[in-house]
Amino acid sequence: MNFLLGYMLFINLFSLIIMYIDKNNARKHRWRISESSLLSLGFLGGSIGLLTGMYVLRHKTKHSKFTLGVPMILLLNLLLYVLFNDLL
Repeated sequence: MNFLLGYMLFINLFSLIIMYIDKNNARKHRWRISESSLLSLGFLGGSIGLLTGMYVLRHKTKHSKFTLGVPMILLLNLLLYVLFNDLL
């Protein structure tokens, strides 16, 4: 497995776990993870994990910043993955 694929697997699993933690904290009225931190994870390659968390956990699905932004970030991630994978 190449480094880029391993990184993508890690960052997406990490993003999904962070979405779970934020959803759990929201239910318990505890400290929350900022939206900018969640979106930053998407820009770092974790958009699939965020998108999965949004719909499996039903978290942040009423925020257009997420419902529109995360799919656009995913397209950007896929484009960058294809470009960088060809370079490596």
